[in-house]
Amino acid sequence: MTKISKKNCVEILCIGTELLLGEIINSNAKWLAEELAILGLPHYRQSVVGDNIDRLKEIIQEASKRNRILITTGGLGPTPDDITTEAIAAAFDTPLEERPEIWEEIQKKLSSLGNSPAICNRKQALLPQGAQILPNSAGTAPGMIWSPTNDFTLITFPGVPSELKKMWTETAVPWFQTHLNIQDKFVSRVLRFTGITESVLAEKVHDLLTSSNPTVAPYAGLGEVRLRITAKGETERKAIQILDPYEAELRQRTGLQCYGSDEESLASVVLKLLREKGQTLAVAESCTGGGLGASLTAIPGASDVFIGGVIAYSNSIKQSMLGVSRDLLVRHGAVSLPVVSVMAEQTRIRFKANWSIAISGLAGPENNSESKPVGLVYLAIAGPDGCESHQENFSQTQGRVNIQKLSVVRGLDRLRLLLLSQG
Repeated sequence: MTKISKKNCVEILCIGTELLLGEIINSNAKWLAEELAILGLPHYRQSVVGDNIDRLKEIIQEASKRNRILITTGGLGPTPDDITTEAIAAAFDTPLEERPEIWEEIQKKLSSLGNSPAICNRKQALLPQGAQILPNSAGTAPGMIWSPTNDFTLITFPGVPSELKKMWTETAVPWFQTHLNIQDKFVSRVLRFTGITESVLAEKVHDLLTSSNPTVAPYAGLGEVRLRITAKGETERKAIQILDPYEAELRQRTGLQCYGSDEESLASVVLKLLREKGQTLAVAESCTGGGLGASLTAIPGASDVFIGGVIAYSNSIKQSMLGVSRDLLVRHGAVSLPVVSVMAEQTRIRFKANWSIAISGLAGPENNSESKPVGLVYLAIAGPDGCESHQENFSQTQGRVNIQKLSVVRGLDRLRLLLLSQG
């Protein structure tokens, strides 16, 4: 068995019984792993431990023997189950000491919010002797950077993702660059694809996936696949020069299946295209229950393009607000191409929009039938040149929520392709 060098090796430890119980998703580990990859730091292990001081001490001591750095998240709050700092100090037989500057800062932050500091808040001012404060400008719980031994360093963060990310950028990254002598510069970009499976995409770009610089790694998600490209160079400019040709080649091979990059979403891309054309959008939703509108309004500035919509969940609303005739509903049913087409056309007219998207389907789990199974969804897009309708067949094993989300993805993507075809 090949022995992994401890040099600059990083491990992630996420702390909290709520993580073990599945009450919250461990998004911090995913985000940190991506950030470590950008820095080019080797990372081979992640762990989750509950709020138990003995188990926490044990895993910290084990990590210190196999890694140069241990990053922890969670357990820095004021409540009795927040035991991270206490466990770390105990793992190395080091006393805790109160840092007056931390306590003063905590009192100021709480007072500015109109709150009086509680006695339990004072525990957040405790750090092991010799630990460096990792400031938290977004919350009351500071972290620490501490090297209890010559070849091991602990870096602690709160479990709140927004606080973790801000502290990481402001303090942790500069520390890594200085103390680990990271001379190479890393540049990373994410390309986003839809309408293609991970396996088919991998076949299209299989030769590029074996590259060592840049590295190209696929990640599958609901309704999309991502390719992360990470290049390293002596300078950021040289890293970009290595990365850019690979991005261009990936885009050339995949065409319109690549809808965006980095933090772009289908909603943000569609809104951008509409804005460039000076056009507007309205929506009519049945089975998605407002999910389409929510995805659009999640993008800042959407109001200059997205006019609004109707959640026409019942047939009576389809009739009274969207002009779908009772005869049409009786003959074809609410989940049908004729009905969803009228929904789209009438939404466009009544909202005076350039474009409209309408969705009606069976998200389940009830009302499953042979002729109209769960997962059957109809989409219609009405625009300046008429209305086109589509039948989508999602697997009922996806479950209700995912069928709804996939319906939103497919609706936005079909509009994206129509907008691009306009030239």
